[in-house]
Amino acid sequence: MLGTFGFSYIGLIYLLMLFVPNIVWLKRQPEGYKELAKKENKILLVFERVGQAAVVATAVMFSDYNPTEFNAWTACLLASAALMLLYTAAWVRYFMKPTLRNFYGSFLLIPLPLASLPVFAFLLLGIYGKVIWLIISAVIIGIGHIGIHVQHLRTINKQNKQVGNDGGDIQNEN
Repeated sequence: MLGTFGFSYIGLIYLLMLFVPNIVWLKRQPEGYKELAKKENKILLVFERVGQAAVVATAVMFSDYNPTEFNAWTACLLASAALMLLYTAAWVRYFMKPTLRNFYGSFLLIPLPLASLPVFAFLLLGIYGKVIWLIISAVIIGIGHIGIHVQHLRTINKQNKQVGNDGGDIQNEN
């Protein structure tokens, strides 16, 4: 459960799938995002940053995520990979129309997909590899990252109700 030190190419692929769209997003942030970011809960932000560093380190430094044989645990790896593919699809939707609605709105009934999908993908990857450090790291980043996105979504929905936007809550749209 502690993990076998060694390079994980699966971890590297996941990190590339995570970082590439986020780097592009830096230049294509939705209008209104910066105002939301200014009001982020500092405790959640600490969880997010610590979790980010821990996930990056533990995703590549244990070789346990590299498949060696097909067994019952492979289902966790396949589910994890499916979540990362859905994450990529959610980014495609966002980049086609970079709005707060597409950034925070559900995707295929998955709430906050750009926050939740990679967290659960890394959690499942940790379970597949039986590496407690990645499991703990995914929980830590999940508390921070998903928590921040929930905070942002609540703020957006509250603002929409205050201005009489009859479009309803962002999360319940899709």
